[in-house]
Amino acid sequence: MIPHSFLQDLLNRVDVVEVVGRYVQLKKGGANFMGLCPFHNEKSPSFSVSPTKQFYHCFGCGAHGTAINFLMEHTGLTFPEAVNELAQGAGLTVPQEPRAGGEAREGGNWKPTTGLVDLMKTACDFYRQALRGAPQAIDYLKKRGLTGPIAARFGLGYAAGGWQNLEAAFDDYRSDALVEAGLVLVSEKTDEAGVARRYDRFRDRVMFPIRNVRGQVIGFGGRVLDGGEPKYLNSPETPLFSKGSELYGLFEARLAIREKGYVLVVEGYMDVVALAQLGFPNAVATLGTACTPVHVQKLMRQTDMVVFSFDGDKAGRRAARRALDACLPHAADNRTIKFLFLPAEHDPDSFVREFGTDAFADEVEQALPLSQFLLNEIVADKPLDQPEGRAKALFEAKPLLAALPPNAFRTQVVHMLADRLGLPFGEVAALCGIDGAIQRAVHDAPARAARRRVTGNEERALRNLIMYPRSAAAIGEEEQVALGYAGRRELFEEVLLHVRALGESADFRLLSEVLRNTANAPVYEEIFREILTYDENVRDLLLAPETEGSVERYQNQERMAGEELRAALAKLHYEALRERCERLSRQSKLTTEETTEYADLLRQTADLRRRLAPLASRE
Repeated sequence: MIPHSFLQDLLNRVDVVEVVGRYVQLKKGGANFMGLCPFHNEKSPSFSVSPTKQFYHCFGCGAHGTAINFLMEHTGLTFPEAVNELAQGAGLTVPQEPRAGGEAREGGNWKPTTGLVDLMKTACDFYRQALRGAPQAIDYLKKRGLTGPIAARFGLGYAAGGWQNLEAAFDDYRSDALVEAGLVLVSEKTDEAGVARRYDRFRDRVMFPIRNVRGQVIGFGGRVLDGGEPKYLNSPETPLFSKGSELYGLFEARLAIREKGYVLVVEGYMDVVALAQLGFPNAVATLGTACTPVHVQKLMRQTDMVVFSFDGDKAGRRAARRALDACLPHAADNRTIKFLFLPAEHDPDSFVREFGTDAFADEVEQALPLSQFLLNEIVADKPLDQPEGRAKALFEAKPLLAALPPNAFRTQVVHMLADRLGLPFGEVAALCGIDGAIQRAVHDAPARAARRRVTGNEERALRNLIMYPRSAAAIGEEEQVALGYAGRRELFEEVLLHVRALGESADFRLLSEVLRNTANAPVYEEIFREILTYDENVRDLLLAPETEGSVERYQNQERMAGEELRAALAKLHYEALRERCERLSRQSKLTTEETTEYADLLRQTADLRRRLAPLASRE
């Protein structure tokens, strides 16, 4: 766990204007910098970055946050990755607090790869320059229907047919770093001096630079121009590049994915580039390897809807099945995963060119949902009218259903499977070994009548606590008891845990960053949005509490927030006790214990009512 004190120190050292300025063209506008929002499509700048508040805010779509949050949202980095990125630039080493019951994780001791990044950029520039003087490569790209602007956007290049062309790009062709970066190979043969010979890995190939989410070139894919083998050659595994975790075109597709609301996963480099030109710039591809859970996790950071497009042949079906396996652990109730199978004679590029963009968009819309594809795989080629066929289907279903999270989606899939097999739901669930999880979920869910409504008092209390974290000092033993009656008790407890860890440095800016790294991040985002759009004066005060003239006003607001927090919790406590009183009063007969409880509840509610009366008169 990264210490909260380190996060505060890091945010004090980095400049959000400089961080955002790497990705967005900013212009000075009064006290702030303005630019076009990178999170939604707009023609007039509504994206503001404040050097004083060290915060960005879009008045169009509501995106907001600090430098850490910007890197997470714009580049798709995880919270630790974004912190590491900023820490490296600030010359800091990220410390790690020990986990409960365990040792501290290794933190900040990553292997330096800056030099390799520079080498890859140099090679990329060299290949791009070489393409201009390679008519055979240009003709190939034109035959594939690509234009100059799209080739430039993806940084396409050409590796000539010689053995040591990169010698012209680097001062030291014998540097071990070129081998480590995967650009140069070392032969078993030696020259006259007994030194191992070296040669370029990529020769006579159209070059596709592979970028990470930061836009850095970390590898290459090379496509032969003739019928040579292999058709595609990728960079090897290096400190920069891992095929199982990178996606081609993700850096270029990020904004389009947000705009279109989904990502399209295809099988090849050329499909990605061609589709971007043909109206589908939200396409990405795996790098000559099967889709992995890491790929899916990376995609889910960008969007809640993923559509896999595969050829309809046997190879496409096999690739789809591997993608299905990778997706199962990530099949949350709020996500949509689909599978599109084109006719065997078409890939996405050829399909769009023959039938048009509208036809392909229709295919995407009608793609097979994950649930249907999963069931089809379970029952395929099995005689379901025979016990043997149904038993085999259940046998194959068990590990697949176990891979799904224990949520509403999995329950629905079990219902569908039971219908398909003509068996009772409980029997299918039991045979697949998941009935216990379902029963626990049902048992743990409170009865409808017992579920507490989230009241306006509760919402106000939670909002005040997040706006002014140090108002938590107003929570005493009695207020702590009141929290036990809150419908969002787990949110209060989580916020209080982080507020206490932040200590005196707690403010809205830092707390919001910490809460964005929790499982309840989507819930907190809604609260942040409400807070920052509620009142411009309040927003300015929260984002820059330490600026001249605002310190005293912030402290007054913080004190008032503490009073309102205590009042809201007292009202919450009163409502819960009164509800219990009413339930007891409606019973025809009370036990001795219930009679004692009822009398105690009357005393408590009367006491709370007296304390709340002055507050009610002020409202």
